[in-house]
Amino acid sequence: MSDKRIYNILFHTHTISGIVISVLLYVIFFAGSFSFFRDEIVNWERNQTVKNTEAFDLDFDEALDTLNTTYNLNSRDIELSKHFIEQRIGVAFSAPKDTILNPNTKAIRYSTLDTKTYAENSYDGDYTLGEFLYRLHFFAQMQPIGYMLAGFIAFFFLFAIITGVIVHWSKIVSNFYTFRPYAKLKTLWTDAHTSLGVIGLPFQFVYAVTGAFFMIKAIIIAPTVFFLFNGDSAKFYDDLGYSHPEYEYTHTPLDKDFSLNYYVDKTEALWPNFDATQIHVFNYGDANMHVMIEGHLKYKDKYTAVGEAIYKVNTNTLIHKKDPYQDATYLDSVKNILFRLHYGDYGGMALKLVSFLLGLISCLVILSGVMIWGVARNKKTTSDKKRRFNEWLVTIYLAICLSMYPITALSFIAVKINDHASKTFIYSFYFIGWLLLTLIYSIKKDNYFTNKNTLLLGSIFGFLIPITNGIMTNNWIWSSYKNDQFQIFFIDVFWIALSAITLFAYFKLKSKPKD
Repeated sequence: MSDKRIYNILFHTHTISGIVISVLLYVIFFAGSFSFFRDEIVNWERNQTVKNTEAFDLDFDEALDTLNTTYNLNSRDIELSKHFIEQRIGVAFSAPKDTILNPNTKAIRYSTLDTKTYAENSYDGDYTLGEFLYRLHFFAQMQPIGYMLAGFIAFFFLFAIITGVIVHWSKIVSNFYTFRPYAKLKTLWTDAHTSLGVIGLPFQFVYAVTGAFFMIKAIIIAPTVFFLFNGDSAKFYDDLGYSHPEYEYTHTPLDKDFSLNYYVDKTEALWPNFDATQIHVFNYGDANMHVMIEGHLKYKDKYTAVGEAIYKVNTNTLIHKKDPYQDATYLDSVKNILFRLHYGDYGGMALKLVSFLLGLISCLVILSGVMIWGVARNKKTTSDKKRRFNEWLVTIYLAICLSMYPITALSFIAVKINDHASKTFIYSFYFIGWLLLTLIYSIKKDNYFTNKNTLLLGSIFGFLIPITNGIMTNNWIWSSYKNDQFQIFFIDVFWIALSAITLFAYFKLKSKPKD
């Protein structure tokens, strides 16, 4: 096969794979960019400021006493987890193993507990816009197919990256320094696509690989369990380190006082700079009660350093420990490195800001690729029917993608005005508003208007976000700065800066370009 033939195959493969996934990929990167600030958005919504640490920050004994009063924890297995930097932790517990001692048979798969007030709420009742945007970037709202769809999109994106590098390899350096803003439209979009693509290439490759791993692994699990583990899913998850030990319930009451605070403090004293992030209590109130503390070292000390300790409460003995200062296993290294690379939470706010910027650059790469495709097919040799279809397709693509900016900004205003907005409200407001904007821009059939109008609306709404926050909470930007309320202050400043940049871009688009 000739080199030209191979080049053409790779070129068309790159183009087709890119066009097929373009809209969904744009949604992933746009929502994913905001997801880097999920915790800051959540705390801004709730008008709360918390310590910037992944470790628990609560009185565990008082928390258990509160839950015990409501549910009767006797003979249950209990899990407390801290996944995000916010004033809520996750709570889950099993049904009681002794229904005589504990007739309250209700089990909780997942709820939240306020670490200051100890108020409990359901996941849906505690929903936030930050959580919505975080889950939108892997289509969690489209279950049961959302995760798999996001995984396949990430996989095809990886395919598009590889074929794109191969196609442009010979001129990748020279083309990177070439930008001709006054050339014809196709040349302009091509230069932008190449330059921005090279800038964001490492970032995009990392997120394509990690995204595909997280989402597609659900498809791999079933055949792996069937063929390699003879259908034993428990053994499969145990080998991957996702299962927890089980301890026999003896029906004998614990005859001594129990303090969870004591065991957390004891574990954190074992290893300097250790953050406890998950706690498991097995057989609460039973003589065979055990406590398991899981966590990791701070990322500035060691990138992959998972630790755990298990205590038998009746004898107050440490029966198992996993030292985070020892070399991590291959399995722990793979799992943690992939998670940390994807979340970008190991380098502080500076890394989050860089990741956000690279995420938006990736959005521009996607849009410029769509525009190259559209302009390249707007030829006199193309039939009128095909040209109209191609123009319609590009118009729809741009309407869906670009309208995400104003509806996202407007949603920040909506959740602040509608305090404690429900999951239903957030879903309805965002998706209906997004649909209406998409329809308006699609009917208008003017891509230049769509581009300018979305920049203008997004900028206006963005500037109104800190104003709305100040009016609704009386916590104006200067107040949050003075009171060291960093998360609230950051989101207000973030929207002012982003709106100023997009408004500048709006005024730079002075006249409608000609082909």
